[in-house]
Amino acid sequence: MTTRVTGRVAWIHSAPIKALAIQELERVELDLSGVANDRRFCIVDPDGKMLNAKRVQRFVAVRPRFDDSMRHLRLDMPDGSNVEGGVDLGSAITVSIYGRSVDARVIDGPWADALSGLAGRPVRLVRFDDPGEGVDRAEEGAGASLLAEESLRAIAKAAGVTAPVDPRRFRMLFGVAGVEAHAEDAWIGSRVRIGSAVVVPGGNVGRCAVTTLDPRTGVPDLDTLAALSRYRKEEVTSEPLAFGVWARVAEAGVVRIGDAVQVA
Repeated sequence: MTTRVTGRVAWIHSAPIKALAIQELERVELDLSGVANDRRFCIVDPDGKMLNAKRVQRFVAVRPRFDDSMRHLRLDMPDGSNVEGGVDLGSAITVSIYGRSVDARVIDGPWADALSGLAGRPVRLVRFDDPGEGVDRAEEGAGASLLAEESLRAIAKAAGVTAPVDPRRFRMLFGVAGVEAHAEDAWIGSRVRIGSAVVVPGGNVGRCAVTTLDPRTGVPDLDTLAALSRYRKEEVTSEPLAFGVWARVAEAGVVRIGDAVQVA
């Protein structure tokens, strides 16, 4: 089996709280279920159903800041205010997420009031009991996602904008530089070494209206779905409006910005 250097890691994006702002990282430890604190928390309605930015667009403008131990949290709110305190585990709850029922704990403190005010309805902040449960396609073993930087330029051209589209719109774990637009589509089923980890892309990531939101404000400002429909409509993909791929983690390891990405 031959291996070639394909590209390098351009950025690493994590979302410790689903639906809220992306965290930009220099390195992550990737284990078999993904990055331990990626999507570890989420926001739920009174029935325990997970809420995302499709239902509350302004969530993407809330910036969470955890300490290294994940025991203290500060939320920087869109109006410039902030809320902070300890991450205190409260009562047990069952969260409904993507058709699955997942065990979690309510996080006690000021979070419910702050987020409910933004959502305009009662909501609670919760933490999944086990890492990896909040990741999209967790039921298929997804632990990572990959997107070529050139894909951002391709969708910008299709959308009629001059600058590359902000990758935070797409909430992917790894960006890959040095490869052609949508090169990641051809990696499905292959072993991809990224840093000291190995992932196996399992399929395309179909897109929703969240990608139309400005990641800084939560306001719709770019019709990414129309652009994808125009320039990707002839592509054969595992999900419609595909942009990037999800992957299972075959070998755990550390991934840093600048690390090589190799496809076997």
